[in-house]
Amino acid sequence: MPEPRPEVLDFLLTRRSHPARTLGLPVPDRAALAPILRAAARSPDHGKLEPWRFIVLERAALTRLAALAERRGRARGEEPEKLAKLRAQFAEAHLAVAVVASAKPSGKIPELEQTLSAGAVCLAALNAALAAGWGANWLTGWPATDRDFLTEGLALAGHEFVAGFIHIGTRTATPPDRPRPDIESITQWVSE
Repeated sequence: MPEPRPEVLDFLLTRRSHPARTLGLPVPDRAALAPILRAAARSPDHGKLEPWRFIVLERAALTRLAALAERRGRARGEEPEKLAKLRAQFAEAHLAVAVVASAKPSGKIPELEQTLSAGAVCLAALNAALAAGWGANWLTGWPATDRDFLTEGLALAGHEFVAGFIHIGTRTATPPDRPRPDIESITQWVSE
């Protein structure tokens, strides 16, 4: 018979991301961030390949990435309004964890499965930050896969990309809940 953990299930049923622009100071220091990263690293990882890693981006790094995003966005021909919003994602942040998808050569574990593991790490980091009492948000955008941004900004290898920028900080506002999926309409039961 399973041993229910109603407090965990309640957390998962009520969890809510917080827009990155509403996250302020203080942010977790290294000691406070360590258990969040440890929890994220406990994500499913078939083959124990660890096809992901973390880059913790502090304020100065985020400011540098904001300038790079603006420069790259102009070169890409991004619309000014969208570019301003994306630049602010970095410029206004105080701490973000880049979860780097870094597939490993394997004859047994497909690259897609390794990428899905990196996505699981993003969600686990987000939920761990929320469970620790911080506000958090998982963002991507074109910088997550733009090769020039990744090489110049984060020194990533050619096969790597960012599965998510997990912004973490103190909640300054409580966002309203959003509509959630209708489980009946997205669930199919197969008995034969």
